[in-house]
Amino acid sequence: MLPFTPLQSKPTPRFSHLTSHPYSHPIPSTRRHHHFSVTTPPPNQPRRLAIKAIDAAQPYDYESLVSNQYAQSGRLKIAIVGFGNFGQFLAKAFVRQGHIVFAHSRTDYSNIANSLGVSFFQDPHDLCEQHPDVIVLCTSIISTEPVLKSLPIQRLKRNTLFVDVLSVKEFPKNIFLQVLPSHFDILCTHPMFGPESGKDSWKDLAFVFDKVRIGEGKSRTARVDKFLDIFEKEGCRMVQMTCAEHDRYAAGSQFITHTMGRVLEKLDLETTPINTKGYETLLNLVENTASDSFDLYYGLFMYNKNAMEELERLDLAFEALKKELFGHLHEVLRRQLFGKAEEAGQRRILTKLPKNGYALPAPSSDAIKSQNNN
Repeated sequence: MLPFTPLQSKPTPRFSHLTSHPYSHPIPSTRRHHHFSVTTPPPNQPRRLAIKAIDAAQPYDYESLVSNQYAQSGRLKIAIVGFGNFGQFLAKAFVRQGHIVFAHSRTDYSNIANSLGVSFFQDPHDLCEQHPDVIVLCTSIISTEPVLKSLPIQRLKRNTLFVDVLSVKEFPKNIFLQVLPSHFDILCTHPMFGPESGKDSWKDLAFVFDKVRIGEGKSRTARVDKFLDIFEKEGCRMVQMTCAEHDRYAAGSQFITHTMGRVLEKLDLETTPINTKGYETLLNLVENTASDSFDLYYGLFMYNKNAMEELERLDLAFEALKKELFGHLHEVLRRQLFGKAEEAGQRRILTKLPKNGYALPAPSSDAIKSQNNN
């Protein structure tokens, strides 16, 4: 009869990797049963009965399941419609933060999408059947309406969040409200930066947003907050304002900036060996604005009702500056030609023209006396 040596009476550990015997062999962790076996010891040593595993840890146990659910709860399924330069620019940040990203565009960007970790769909029906939580329109301003109307929105979840990132805001807001049924949520946004100005970092760059229509329910408000949190985590300066306020401010800043950049581009400015800091700023302005498509600039003018007023004010300001410049030159020439005789007349110079309907102011009594003495 073989000798039998009982196990020592010690508390049984919970996991098998803490109770492994030097003569035992590992058992795959995917089996839950308790395993007993008689190991074969080296010669001249008694055999021992060893417990190889007790309730082995499973890859799909409760702890793993809870951890996986927690990780999934913070992720959004984001579909980008219009996967050009700006769409790819945003996709990098979405993927970097762990979100699931889909893309659709008329041009085949499947290779670029794969390199970024994005699933590309040539057919919009296939895209919508993925049931994304958020659809981000990254099209040009002038193609926003036809692209939105071409989407098979009947294949989407009824509470899908639609987001735009256009440089004008009232226009897409009105289009969304007209085309999308009331059960869809609407968030209008404008990242005040692009692939050039935001290539190094988004820290302290402005991100404007307006929660146009968000349905009731914690899940829908939480989804909006998760999407906005993407830009906040990247360091953006979050600015909440209405679409009308945005367009009023943008006409006086963004449209004027693009206009001046394109005017300078027409001058074909070149770098010189004696560039000043101001001139370097102008060259950078040309580079940042001229690299954008003309459709973007045209959209800033066409679809922002405040842009025409700003363009007229810019034209008047330029004419006023020319008149001031030439008027000053004219006075210098008159003094050179007529000398003190001109000064004695105390000729009056108007700094501003009177308003329409008002007569020119009468000359002062001192000026009249001076003229009579001559």
